[in-house]
Amino acid sequence: MKKHHGLLALVVCALLGVCLTLGLTACGGSGSASDDSATKATSTDSTDSSSDGASTATDYTTVTDGKLTMISSFAFPPFEYMDGDDYAGFDVDVFKALCDKLGLEPNILPSVAFDTIVPTIKSGGKADVSLAAMTITDERLAEVDMSDPYMDSNQSICVKKGASATDVDSLNVKGTQIAVQSGTTGEAWAKENLPNATIVPLDDIIQAMTGVSTGLYAACVSDLPVVKYEIEQAYSDLEVTVEIPTGEQYGVAVSKDNPGLTSAINNALKEMEDDGTMDSIETTWFGSSL
Repeated sequence: MKKHHGLLALVVCALLGVCLTLGLTACGGSGSASDDSATKATSTDSTDSSSDGASTATDYTTVTDGKLTMISSFAFPPFEYMDGDDYAGFDVDVFKALCDKLGLEPNILPSVAFDTIVPTIKSGGKADVSLAAMTITDERLAEVDMSDPYMDSNQSICVKKGASATDVDSLNVKGTQIAVQSGTTGEAWAKENLPNATIVPLDDIIQAMTGVSTGLYAACVSDLPVVKYEIEQAYSDLEVTVEIPTGEQYGVAVSKDNPGLTSAINNALKEMEDDGTMDSIETTWFGSSL
């Protein structure tokens, strides 16, 4: 009997050792899980907004880490154009100021056709934002997010000085060719309000105004600030005969998949208004704050 009791004791001790080992292993696993939870909590905390409502860097993603990538059509002065090999214009300066507020390096992609911008932003992966004197419209909001407005604008009709057809009624005639930039609100206005004329969509406003200057087109319809600027700079033979009060507002286009970036841009735009940055950029390009 004593021998049996001794054997039983050995078996019990062995079983206890196994249980103890399993228990320690289980505790080790539990500790690792706790560490993971702590890491996730820290990551989640880092995405919270600061007390003043400004977004932190981890609230959104960018195509390239540490950079904000912009796409635009650089033939729309004074908002965006090429100055030699450099990108220039009001929107370029606004973009760089936004980057400064967000703590990101500006990255500007080569010029594209205006009507390709919204699809590019929508699809993602190539550009984070577009500043392209882009009017906030319901149609665009169905495809992409738009920031709060940063500029007001209207449309205009531009003709050659001395032209006989200068207003909506005289231009709305069969066979009259009206130049517009493809995909713009100027094109949309012309199609709606000049239904009898032939609307000719072009890649950019420079082509449109050059065509009016050479007599190829009877008129062009485009954003008033751009047309006025170009007349002052290069097209002294043209004039604005109709200012169209469309009440448009420009916004920054952002992917709907990146709402945190839209929020951060809105915060940055407000800060730029409050601290005088926007007034300074407006004065640089338009002679005074708007």
